[in-house]
Amino acid sequence: MKMKLTIDALSALAQETRLAIFRALVRAHSPDEGRGGLAAGEIAERLGVAPATLSFHLKELAHAGLVVSRREGRSIIYKADLGRMSAVMGFLLEDCCNGACGTVAACAPQEECVS
Repeated sequence: MKMKLTIDALSALAQETRLAIFRALVRAHSPDEGRGGLAAGEIAERLGVAPATLSFHLKELAHAGLVVSRREGRSIIYKADLGRMSAVMGFLLEDCCNGACGTVAACAPQEECVS
C-alpha cells in the first residue's frame, strides 16, 4: 500500500503547476491545526493560474493526499498535508544507506551516506 500512495503522490507532483501549488501551500503552512493554508483565489492570483485550471490541479493533489481543505465562511482554504509528504519521503528513503544511517538527517553529515 505504501508503494501505491507514493506513486500517486509523485505522479501528482510530476506536473509543473501542481508542484508550484504544493510549494506555495508549504510556504503558507502553519503548525497550528486548522490554521494556515491559502484560499483558492489567493493561490490562483499568486501563481497566475486560471480558476478552472487551479480547481483541476487542487483536485489531483487532494486525490493524492497531498492537500487537505477546509471551509472558512465562503472560502475553501487549502493546506499542504506535510504528514503525507513525510510518509512519502520516509518510504523513498527507508532503505537509505542499507539502514546504516536511519534518516536523511543522519546521512547528511556523512559523505559515504550521501550519493
